[in-house]
Parts: sequence; C-alpha cells; structure tokens
Amino acid sequence: MTCQTYSFFVLSAVMIYFVHFGNSLNLAQLQNDIDQLKADFNSSHSDVADGGPIFIEKLSDWTERNEKSIILSQIVSRYLEMFENTDKSKAHVRHISEELYTLKNSHSDGSKKAKDLMDIAKLQMTDLKIQRKAVNELFSVLQKLVETPASPKRKRSQSQRRCRC
Repeated sequence: MTCQTYSFFVLSAVMIYFVHFGNSLNLAQLQNDIDQLKADFNSSHSDVADGGPIFIEKLSDWTERNEKSIILSQIVSRYLEMFENTDKSKAHVRHISEELYTLKNSHSDGSKKAKDLMDIAKLQMTDLKIQRKAVNELFSVLQKLVETPASPKRKRSQSQRRCRC
C-alpha cells in the first residue's frame, strides 16, 4: 500500500467501523470526496512516505470493540481538528467534515473514555493530596481489578486447554 492511500484507508476504516455499528454512511460517495481532498493536500507528494503512517499502525493494537471505540474517536477528533483549518467552501470538505461530526456525535462514549484516560495521565502523583486520595481508593481499585476477568482470548484459550485434557 502506498503512503498516498493511507489517509483514505484510515478514514475508510474509521467510517466502516462506525457504519458497522449502526450508522448509515455511503463510503462510495465519500471516496470521490476523499480523492478530491487528496488533490487539495497534494497527498502524492514524496514527503507523505516519510516516517510511515500516522494512524494505521496504532489501529492494529486496539482489538476489542470498546478499545476501538476509544482510539477511533480520537482519530476522528484529530481529523475534525484538521478540517477546522481547511477551506470549508469546498463541497467535498464540508461533506467529509459533516460525516465525521455525525460519527463523533453518535459515538461520544469513546471520546469520554479517551478523556478519562488523559485525565488519569495528567494526575500529579507527586502531589500529597492526590497520593492521599489514591491510597484511599486503592482497595476499591484492586477489587475492580480482581473482578474484571482477563482478556477474552485468554479465557477462551484456557477453556480450550481444559477441554482437551
């Protein structure tokens, strides 16, 4: 796959994922709009290949439906941020942007989950008040960890091993 097609592939993957879970979106219609967008951004320029893809590799690490919802909502947000500085007088830009906003609004749970992750990452764990609160919640957090089963793949493989005995 050439680097020129990465943006189309990622945008398509994002939209196919959301379509699969209940939204109606015509990717064939959007393909023409995305081709026009590629021309606007001169995505066939040689520097597009530098450093590899920006989204595709990250998508492969997120396998579960809820996980994908989180990463895809972040990718959609990044595309929307890109479109904020793009000429919206062009119909194809408006159309893609509108579809992305629709997808984002209909899957806001992923955005909230991503925000929660960012909020946790920003916690100043050297702050004494934060440390006190964290220690206060430690038992409850550990309970949740114990209650939450390991990944489904692991459970299936363990049960398959038991069946073979």
